[in-house]
This record gives sequence, structure tokens and C-alpha cells, in this order.
Amino acid sequence: MTAAGRVILGIDPGIAITGFGVVRIDAGRRPVYLASGCIRTASTLSTGARLMSIYSDCLQLVRDHKPDEAAIEKLFVRANLQNALSVGQVRGVIWLALAQQGIPIGEYTSMEVRGSVLGYGKADKGQVQYMVARLLSLSAPPRPDDAADALAVALCHGLRSGK
Repeated sequence: MTAAGRVILGIDPGIAITGFGVVRIDAGRRPVYLASGCIRTASTLSTGARLMSIYSDCLQLVRDHKPDEAAIEKLFVRANLQNALSVGQVRGVIWLALAQQGIPIGEYTSMEVRGSVLGYGKADKGQVQYMVARLLSLSAPPRPDDAADALAVALCHGLRSGK
């Protein structure tokens, strides 16, 4: 933990696009936006190459932002089993990268994230983006959606872990 507060790295995992968001949570103060963006992998690469790229980029995020904690969105299996398997693999390499660096990891379902950030677990993506912008005092909602979702995961962790 930094003298200024807890730095939390939020992750929204995906094989093509993995969103990330970094916030600082200071006791009794409004959360502070530090960074957000996406790790992108080309569909022309093999699955192994894509996973290695995500792993390496995750390690770089840790080096750049030095998070005290991390949070990752839990896997939710819908109709597309192949997509769920890919996301599960991505989650695995992210967990490995973070665990190797000794970073504690929380995980939350999409409904838990939305419930923490908006007070309503079935809110739509637009509502999540709007509330993330408000909570972090941003002039516009974060883009793309994956980065906004990752910031919401980080905020959820900060609100729920409440250290």
C-alpha cells in the first residue's frame, strides 16, 4: 500500500481484448483514476501466442502501476462454450502473472460489480460507463467498454474490500 492509498488493478478478461483499469482508493476520499486501456491480441496469432502476449502485458502493467491489489471479473458461461474456454485461459495467465508478483486478487461476478458501482446488478453497459465516470470525476465515460468495465471491477474491489 502506498502512502497515498491502495492502488488497485482491475481486469476485464478476454482473448481478443482484455480491459484494464487502475485506481487509487484513499480512506474516506473519492477514488482516483490512474490509468485504463486494453490489451489487444490479433486473431491471426495462435492461442498460445495470444496468451503469452496477455501474460507479458499483464506483467508490464504491474511494473508500470505497482498495484497493491488486483481484481478480475469472474467467468460467466453463456451460450458460447468456446468463448468461455478462451476467457478461462486468459484468466489463468492473468492469475499466474499477478500471483507470481505476490499481488492479492479478488474476483467478482458482473452482477456484483454492477451492484457495487451502481446499486443495481442488472444495469446496462452505458449506465456502468456513466457511473464510473462520475465516481472517478472523469469528463467523459471511459472508452472502450472493456476499459470502463475493468475500472468498474477495480472500484467494486475497493468498495467491497474496504481496508
